Amino acid sequence: MFVVVGVTGGIAAYKTVSLVRLLVKDGHDVHVIPTDDALRFVGRPTWEAISRNPVTTSVHDDVARVRHVALGQQADLVVIAPATANTIAKMAAGLADDLLGTTLLATTAPVVIAPAMHTEMWRNPATQANVDTLTSRGVHMIGPESGQLTGDDSGPGRMTEPERIHEVVTRELRKGSGEAAGRTWLVTAGGTREAIDPVRFIGNRSSGRQGVEVALAAARRGADVVLVAANVAHDVIADALRDPRIRVAHVSSTEQLAEAAEREAPGADVVVMAAAVSDYRVADVAERKITKEQAGGALRLDLVENPDILAGLARGRRDGQTIVGFAAETPAEGETLAERAIAKRRRKGADLLAANEVGFERGFELADNHLVVIDASDAVVADVAGTKRETAEALVAAIIAR
Repeated sequence: MFVVVGVTGGIAAYKTVSLVRLLVKDGHDVHVIPTDDALRFVGRPTWEAISRNPVTTSVHDDVARVRHVALGQQADLVVIAPATANTIAKMAAGLADDLLGTTLLATTAPVVIAPAMHTEMWRNPATQANVDTLTSRGVHMIGPESGQLTGDDSGPGRMTEPERIHEVVTRELRKGSGEAAGRTWLVTAGGTREAIDPVRFIGNRSSGRQGVEVALAAARRGADVVLVAANVAHDVIADALRDPRIRVAHVSSTEQLAEAAEREAPGADVVVMAAAVSDYRVADVAERKITKEQAGGALRLDLVENPDILAGLARGRRDGQTIVGFAAETPAEGETLAERAIAKRRRKGADLLAANEVGFERGFELADNHLVVIDASDAVVADVAGTKRETAEALVAAIIAR
């Protein structure tokens, strides 16, 4: 693939050397376009040695090849790392006063940018408006991250690490060739919460990690993913939030999750209901915190049943749509996980059902999992134990195989 790497005038330019090296090792034809300011941080000989291609900043070099538009026309992808506030502003305005600017205007390839600047510059309304303009045009934004900046400063503005940028660039270059390319997946993750009063809720121990890994696995195979996240911690969902192929919608209660699923499901080719959904909610939620004095030593709650979201989606599925359920089970003595999964799949009407055994020390809140996947003929199509990424990959493979 023909990859253009734009480098602008920030101290993080030194990190981009590693990114270029990774892309060259992948076998890509990499052409670095630094700005004049970028060369103050990393010199031309370094870029030429690492990329194995000549480097220039001028539109007046190699005029016979019309280099100022040829690079953009040939590019399969353009990545800018670091992207300074100045460069982002110029991109938003469509300015083309150097080779990088003309290349950006001349290309129809995907553009990925990794911003890097001081926190105050990143938070400035002008920068945020420029970022919104670029994302609305389809530019993929990676970062920035929060962390140590130059000097004593710390906060959002740090350039995403080269390995992560490389991962996103690689996925973009493979776009259209994955098994799930051209498909939309709806994935739910996390655990719903049902309010008792403004302070307390009924919930469960699901971290959302398994559902997030399913969303990431589908995106790695080329799918566009809508991830409905119920009370998922930021560290669990961080990779999904950065993934340009994943759109995240945050919800809390079962009612909110049902509304999001019903809204998004009609446009989805695959629906994976991995969230742990509360079966019951409190009939009358208190407007104020319930005190011990009010409870009189014993608190009794009236619970009513929540709608069965999975069964509803299965009944309303459109032609060609695949509905996948999840079941967190505690099998009785002498009963297998597969037996529980088969019975639940039949009740729900799902095309596939993934079951995992849970307990106080298994399933929830752990790095590893064990999934048994049942299809519509009650056959076990996957039985896999390992990290939640590994079990997610096995489930996604089973869905695609179907």
